[in-house]
Amino acid sequence: MASPAAAAPAALLVLLAAALAATGVVADGSDHRYKANELVPLYANKVGPFHNPSETYRYFDLPFCSPEKVKEKSEALGEVLNGDRLVDAPYKLDFRVDYDSKPVCSKKLTKEEVAKFRNAVAKDYYFQMYYDDLPLWGFIGKVEKGGKTDPKEWKYYLYRHIIFDILYNNDRVIEINVHTDQSALVDLTEDKEADVQFLYSVKWKETPTPFEKRMEKYSSSSNLPHHLEVHWFSIINSCVTVLLLTGFLATILMRVLKNDFVKYAHDEEAADDQEESGWKYIHGDVFRFPKNKSFFSAALGTGTQLFALTTFIFLLALVGVFYPYNRGALFTALVVIYALTSGIAGYIATSFYCQLEGTNWVRNLLLTGCLFCGPLFLTFCFLNTVAIAYSATAALPFGTICVIVLIWTLVTFPLLVLGGIAGKNSKTEFQAPCRTTKYPREIPPLPWYRQTIPQMAMAGFLPFSAIYIELYYIFASVWGHRIYTIYSILFIVFIILLIVTAFITVALTYFQLAAEDHEWWWRSFLCGGSTGFFVYGYCLYYYYARSDMSGFMQTSFFFGYMACICYAFFLMLGMIGFRAALFFVRHIYKSINFGV
Repeated sequence: MASPAAAAPAALLVLLAAALAATGVVADGSDHRYKANELVPLYANKVGPFHNPSETYRYFDLPFCSPEKVKEKSEALGEVLNGDRLVDAPYKLDFRVDYDSKPVCSKKLTKEEVAKFRNAVAKDYYFQMYYDDLPLWGFIGKVEKGGKTDPKEWKYYLYRHIIFDILYNNDRVIEINVHTDQSALVDLTEDKEADVQFLYSVKWKETPTPFEKRMEKYSSSSNLPHHLEVHWFSIINSCVTVLLLTGFLATILMRVLKNDFVKYAHDEEAADDQEESGWKYIHGDVFRFPKNKSFFSAALGTGTQLFALTTFIFLLALVGVFYPYNRGALFTALVVIYALTSGIAGYIATSFYCQLEGTNWVRNLLLTGCLFCGPLFLTFCFLNTVAIAYSATAALPFGTICVIVLIWTLVTFPLLVLGGIAGKNSKTEFQAPCRTTKYPREIPPLPWYRQTIPQMAMAGFLPFSAIYIELYYIFASVWGHRIYTIYSILFIVFIILLIVTAFITVALTYFQLAAEDHEWWWRSFLCGGSTGFFVYGYCLYYYYARSDMSGFMQTSFFFGYMACICYAFFLMLGMIGFRAALFFVRHIYKSINFGV
């Protein structure tokens, strides 16, 4: 009988391709051709403090020139999750038509509107728009400090004249840039009414750049030589770590194991009543099933699902789906793939639970479904409430929440149940090369550094050291305005992370067994996943030392969602660590004759 875990990849790719095609994230958004004087759509997206990427607001939350009725653009699920709220911009940019200081509107700003603009300028507010699916940004004003340290003595100015520079090739838009007229300013320093005439200019220029290469501008910054040097240094650093660890295992572990095998074979020939010692001494306990086996199986199943999710995300990234500013593509892929891989979690968790002679497989299945989704849902509820209180675009509309609940109800949960049923019916038995005794042996007293917490600290440090350089670029992309497109290097780092995690867990498991401590099941999982704690520790360092994020909302979003991501890392790498340790333990005990 073919398992869902084996059949999932092919079905998943078909369903994923259909879902991404339906949401419009597979191809380069717009492929429109325009005629002269034809109106090209310009959408205003959001505004917000430059240093707080999660704290964004609707464009017309600030008192810009707005039409009587704001027309909103329909958006896909991923765009809404990304906080995009596109509306028709007040600027009309006709194809190949130049404008010079064309009025948008004239309005009298009240004291409250002046204060709102001044507060936005003080916080370095930027705006984001999309023109023919090309992103553009600009600041709404500037602060002149004049060498003074007291903010009350600073001058605050609003830009009222925006200049668009647009490049075209035949009948297609290739590039757009925006800058402001530094001489057209509105003084916002004092709380008094102000008459403002908002203006804009448009300048068109022809370029030989083909349409197919118009997105290269946004990815070129991460491919600059000095950036690539740092990335390759990260790769070399990680490879050296892997080689050193591999050499350590090869020279120490294999030599020790060889000596163990020779010693145990000699002991069997010399005297049968000689007292055993070391890892052979606990052969009757090493395959004793762990405590809380339902929870353990659920963690294993969820970790396997998250590993499958990460693998598919990397495959999509490597084939070019996540090109820069493909709005919401990553969030759409995460939601769809997580829903479609839930069958893997159900199958792995339930089949392993039944191998451990568990009987209440339904409870195990429910635990599997809630192990990651539960904490994620609670975190989302809190953060969404914060976003609603701030009136930020990060607050999901009720309709979007209903869509996500429907996906979980109609796709995720049914596939989880089907995988669980298939796992229960798989009828596979746990493969143990030696029998387990009826009563467990007492574990001898161990020094403090052989306890769980110190072992986790040792296990997590090496994998973290292999990825920490690349972490900065990922954080600067997710929690900043950098662009990350070198997915091939990131994939290599991910493979190295898996290898180092597996190797260090195997090494620590051997030393644990050699100390006659047979409770290695949970220990190997915790040691494998301990890198997640180091990554969360790096979050603290990044927030306080490498970023300028501030405010309750941004702080809540950063530490809340990073806690969920690190928890996912813990489950995924814990699964990798346990699988490697299980393979190793089976191998060494299979090599010894126990006379059973």
